[in-house]
Amino acid sequence: MGRFTSLSILSLFLLFPIITQHAKPAMSLPLSTNSRWIVDEEGQRVKLACVNWVSHLEPVVAEGLSKQPMDMIAKRIVSMGFNCVRFTWPLFLVTNDSLASLTVRQSFQRLGLLESIAGIQANNPSIIDVSLIKAYQAVVSSLGENNVMVILDNHISKPGWCCSNFDGNGFFGDPYLNPDLWITGLTRMATLFSGVTNVVGMSLRNELRGPKQNVNDWYRYMQKGAEAVHSANPDVLVILSGLNYDKDLSFIRNQPANLTFAGKLVFEVHWYGFSDGQAWVTGNPNQICGRVAKDMMRTSGFLLDQGYPLFVSEFGVDQRGTNVNDNRYLNCFLGVAAELDLDWALWTLVGSYYLREGVVGLNEYYGVLDWNWCGIRNSSFLDRISALQSPFRGPGLSETKLHKVIFHPSTGLCVQRKSLVDPLLLGACTDSEAWSYSPQKTLVVKGTYFCLQADESGTLAKLGIFCSESNSKWEMIADSQMHLSSKLRNGTSICLDVDSNNNIVTSSCKCLNKDNMCDPGSQWFKLVDSTRSRSGGKSFLHFDSIPDLPGKEFFWNLLGGSI
Repeated sequence: MGRFTSLSILSLFLLFPIITQHAKPAMSLPLSTNSRWIVDEEGQRVKLACVNWVSHLEPVVAEGLSKQPMDMIAKRIVSMGFNCVRFTWPLFLVTNDSLASLTVRQSFQRLGLLESIAGIQANNPSIIDVSLIKAYQAVVSSLGENNVMVILDNHISKPGWCCSNFDGNGFFGDPYLNPDLWITGLTRMATLFSGVTNVVGMSLRNELRGPKQNVNDWYRYMQKGAEAVHSANPDVLVILSGLNYDKDLSFIRNQPANLTFAGKLVFEVHWYGFSDGQAWVTGNPNQICGRVAKDMMRTSGFLLDQGYPLFVSEFGVDQRGTNVNDNRYLNCFLGVAAELDLDWALWTLVGSYYLREGVVGLNEYYGVLDWNWCGIRNSSFLDRISALQSPFRGPGLSETKLHKVIFHPSTGLCVQRKSLVDPLLLGACTDSEAWSYSPQKTLVVKGTYFCLQADESGTLAKLGIFCSESNSKWEMIADSQMHLSSKLRNGTSICLDVDSNNNIVTSSCKCLNKDNMCDPGSQWFKLVDSTRSRSGGKSFLHFDSIPDLPGKEFFWNLLGGSI
């Protein structure tokens, strides 16, 4: 660590004027909180659908700038449906003289990364000979010019890969986490980006951890950090992480954070498949999902009921699709994230790293971009998360009355109908059918008398008007609470399922025992509260489209002339 001199670093900042002042995000900024929701200046909900962009490793330069121009990367972020970047930074960037004074070229030279220098010279020549902090600002500016919000995330102190219990960066009092220096660094970053409109939040510290972690010091220092950031920049959301690698905020239940300001506090949590080891492979997915989701609600999800926004600032999977543990976890995560309508940030944008853990050009399989940063690693994954990139509900979104949508996490689609004569099928959630779920456990298409019914196993699910029958009652069963199950007239239980053509069918319920070889993904559904209106407007069934069957006019009049 270089000698810390406040005057020299402050003067360094003054030498390089802030270049991100003219960012023009699409929503009305700044953001604030309204109970559990994040809202814009007009009080309308803004859902954070972010992607993590790494800038905290040894070069201290945003990854990928040797592969593509930053403006192209920003535009790709928008094209993939993200509205926000969680942009990481190391504390030493603003508190260590010897690091802060380096130019981008010098930073790569000291690491022997000559190929990266040539790549940045070709793709982003404007930053090659500017300071590391100015290069960081330039990326924020480029994101702002493309209407992308930014959350500044203090990921680590000493630049490098995160995280372990014994890397010296884990908790207050560790070799690289001096509390006073940390608060100084937060204050400088908050001040530096004050007035930069697309910087909407600051995440105070990533993944607190290690043998020194304790609740008393969490309150002591996180509250100080929050006050320092808010004092320096009252426009930004102040985002607080928990203990145990940001998996545990349970202590907030009985002792809220004591802050002098209101309307800016957000909590963050991390949730990965590997957070539970290999449990998704060795255990039954229904049981693991039920246990893990319940644990998440105990340790962090309860904050929603206490009136705080909860930001899942890291989740992600191996984008190759070959990791069974990740694949099963993702189905559960997407179901919970949809049901709670959470704000989130995917790990990660990064397709490859300049240098990670001693490996030059390491391929990042959790990255949505490929190694060259020019292609999408797995387009089907982006399709699956697209439904979660827009809010299902929240302030200012009550275009239609509260209803349910039937969400299918394995595809990221929702149950639709085109007409009574067409089968129910999966389609984009923007065109999802609006359902009501009655106390009698019937699923009725809102505005009609039609309910979801099961026929014999292996057949298409259907709509009918005789909704008191046993095959019209649907219960959420299994530990996962993600199987929609009904009983046929003969007493046999069946579950809603999806066939290879995305038609909604019924079949025998999967994976209800302790079998760990079974994958219930096709049968997992979530009933999600929504006030979204259909993008194509209300679906109507016209009289002329109904086949000429006996009783056609009687049923049409019974239903009020439209469906």
